[in-house]
Order: sequence, then structure tokens, then C-alpha cells
Amino acid sequence: MTKRTFNVERFFQALGDNTRLRLLNLIGEQEICVCYLVEILGGPQPKISRHLAYLRSAGIVSARREGKWMHYRIVMPPHIGAAQILKQTLGWLKDDKSMQADRVRLTKACCSPSKYALLDGAPLPIPVQEASCKEC
Repeated sequence: MTKRTFNVERFFQALGDNTRLRLLNLIGEQEICVCYLVEILGGPQPKISRHLAYLRSAGIVSARREGKWMHYRIVMPPHIGAAQILKQTLGWLKDDKSMQADRVRLTKACCSPSKYALLDGAPLPIPVQEASCKEC
């Protein structure tokens, strides 16, 4: 996120959409290729990318390109209140049954990526280390 004023309204709007909440739940504490998100959510890739762009513009996720793969990770917003809300929201998502079902599907996809056409050759998600977070 650039050095501009934190947009609280945009932040809450980003959290006000079920698809974006599902994306945050799937990203969790890892860096993950967009192809996994598309596979698990079952939506068209452009739609998933638009939601990820919205989360980026709200300062909630960052992206990194590696060859043809786009990787996403959650970043804590610079606003302390927003960071607390995001942490609480992520905790709530972990306890939600439908969100847990998404995570189970992601685990299965990560264990057998060759069974999924979209995941052919895709890098596995990697855990994000808080200490290596440049945005912290």
C-alpha cells in the first residue's frame, strides 16, 4: 500500500463481501497462488482477481509475481483499529463451518494438485513468517 491516508470506509467495504471473506480465510497465514483460490471458490479467474484487487486497494493483502504465478498474502493494515478488526475477523472465520469446509478443500488440493487442471505446475502455498513481513 502506498503512503496515503488509510481509507477506513474501503476497509469495511472489503470485509463486507462473502467472496472476499472466503479469500481471506483461504489465504490465512500463508502466501498462496491465485490458482488455488480460483480452484477452491470455483469462480472465474477474472472475478477472483477483481476481489483480490479490491482487498489490495483496501490494504488487506499484498501480491507478488513469480513467473506466471501471482501469490497473495494478508498484510495488517497500518491503522491499529483496522488491524485489530482484521485479526478478530480472521479468528471468527476459522470457527465458521462453511469457511472450514473451504479450508478442507484447499488442504485436499494442496495434497493432490495433479488432480486439478488449474493447479498443474502451481507452487504450493507457503507459510508466512511474521518476522519476515516487510509490511509489519
